[in-house]
Amino acid sequence: MSAIEANPPSQLIPDSGDALARLAAVIESRKPERGGDPQASYVARLLHKGPDAFLKKIGEEAAEVIMAAKDADHGGDRQRIVGEVADLWFHSMVALAHYGLAPADVIAELERREGTSGIEEKALRKAAYREGEGNG
Repeated sequence: MSAIEANPPSQLIPDSGDALARLAAVIESRKPERGGDPQASYVARLLHKGPDAFLKKIGEEAAEVIMAAKDADHGGDRQRIVGEVADLWFHSMVALAHYGLAPADVIAELERREGTSGIEEKALRKAAYREGEGNG
């Protein structure tokens, strides 16, 4: 049974902010400039190698989410999707840390979009992008 099946929507993510904040703090502490050792820490190694390393991992993990979902469509284990999304989130959080951002920034953006239709929000982003092109 999934979390959605077992819990009403208001209980789906009760402590996720805390878990994300704790993970973000660990990632932050593993930055090479904060003493993270690339020989001892996977995060420090990714950050030491630079953006190409963790961006490649994000691409790989996104593809693995797709493959897990396609497998689930044909009777595969849905829990594999959860594991692959966790890997994708993790590597995305490494990217956020590299660029001086945090999960709270993403959550704030999602909250900003809350109540706006996806179609409307996408149109607003396209319009803002076009306006920015004219100013460049």
